[in-house]
Amino acid sequence: MDRIDKLDKKILSILSKNARIPFKDVAAECGVSRAAIHQRVQHLMENGVITGSGFDVNPKSLGYSTCTYVGLNLERGSMYKKVVERLITIPEIVECHFTTGPYTMLIKLYARDNEQLMDLLNNQLQTIPGVVSTETLISLEQSIKREILVKTEE
Repeated sequence: MDRIDKLDKKILSILSKNARIPFKDVAAECGVSRAAIHQRVQHLMENGVITGSGFDVNPKSLGYSTCTYVGLNLERGSMYKKVVERLITIPEIVECHFTTGPYTMLIKLYARDNEQLMDLLNNQLQTIPGVVSTETLISLEQSIKREILVKTEE
């Protein structure tokens, strides 16, 4: 990944606050042409600095009222990729991390209710070969959700 310069950081700072801002407005704020902004953003995307763009859909609006984090312990850490292949097939799982600490893996999932959560745990997660235990943490409220701050001055 290439280093990003001061202009890139300014562009990232603007876009991270409002990804829908027109490039002409970003260009005006940065004091460069719209073409320069377009080129820079394209380069940032190609180099993996910008990893996505889109809309966040509130899971509650789709009927998913329970946000849950589940710690998984595996028989062997080397089974991680095989377990991920199975986890990918469960649409309620929105994040999966290979971790250090008390769990081999940590996943985030959404369930419509406790009954569906119990089904996900008992009939899907705990039946995956290599999963030896799970620990479930239900999120009562999400207090902070944001992107990492892009500092434009160092």
